[in-house]
Amino acid sequence: MSGIIGRTMASKRISALNNFLMGSRVFASRTYSSTAKEVTVRDALNSALDEEMSADPKVFVMGEEVGEYQGAYKITKGLLDKYGPERVLDTPITEAGFTGIGVGAAYYGLKPVIEFMTFNFSMQAIDHIINSAAKANYMAAGQISVPIVFRGPNGAAAGVGAQHSQCYAAWYGSCPGLKVLAPYSSEDARGLLKAAIRDPDPVVFLENELLYGESFPVSAEALDSSFSLPIGKAKIEREGKDVSITAYSKMVGYALQAAEILAKEGISAEVINLRSIRPLDRPAINASVRKTNRLVTVEEGFPQHGIGAEICASVVEESFEYLDAPVERITGADVPMPYAANLERLAVPQVEDIVRSAKRACYRSSN
Repeated sequence: MSGIIGRTMASKRISALNNFLMGSRVFASRTYSSTAKEVTVRDALNSALDEEMSADPKVFVMGEEVGEYQGAYKITKGLLDKYGPERVLDTPITEAGFTGIGVGAAYYGLKPVIEFMTFNFSMQAIDHIINSAAKANYMAAGQISVPIVFRGPNGAAAGVGAQHSQCYAAWYGSCPGLKVLAPYSSEDARGLLKAAIRDPDPVVFLENELLYGESFPVSAEALDSSFSLPIGKAKIEREGKDVSITAYSKMVGYALQAAEILAKEGISAEVINLRSIRPLDRPAINASVRKTNRLVTVEEGFPQHGIGAEICASVVEESFEYLDAPVERITGADVPMPYAANLERLAVPQVEDIVRSAKRACYRSSN
């Protein structure tokens, strides 16, 4: 009976929200097979949204072109037809407006998933993300939960210029009250998005446009509707003994490519997929450094006050005596993203940069 009442209340809340939007003229323990299935990151995100919306009537999606157009990147494909316009809400081009509405809905007990067409546009809504969502639980002495997810592509794509290419991991990672996730693979995307939607706190979910079409093997366990990944836990993508390489999002793939090249030169690199920017898995990072005695950090963001700088601080504070070489920090260039393709490549870390830095940390290069 309580379940029926809960579902009815949730339906009424979403209906009331939809009426408000329209009135405001807003349109716009188990046994698993070991066989892995190839799934794109796009489909992994789509299935995670679909399953969480099916499991919980309080979950709804809102953003620009998420409904009729099925998402700018087709992450919300099919959801409007399945769940209707009361739970898949198209909005005008007003990030500050629909983000504020989403935070208000979360105050009321719903679970909004807010899509930004790019996280660069989240700057229009940062007051609601930081002041309205991130700080509410603390300022209310724990009496208010804000179960909201802000998701969309983050960082560099290709040829979209400075105002569409910035990485916001360090921006949001510095803010108490937020959880910040950055998936790499399809399993990451599926498991972390499910965890984000189920979490009682606001979560910033940083995807990567260039990864949407990439396919990764996903286990039967990860394809189960109950699957989720723990927030705050990194993954060792490749074990090694000579140097630790930390990365997140698209840079994990680059780090793995670099590790393959390094292996041919006799250097065993351990690749750590951070997955979670805040909270940061400091124990996993420090445990790896204490094993390899060397560290290379990789990120797309700007060098000053970046994720790599925070990791360096953690290692210096907790594992300094284990280091056999200075920490190598690889970042994007300290300039707004150039539009020209040749300059854009120079502004973003490349595989050869990781190889060069790892060899330098292992005293195998004079460069």
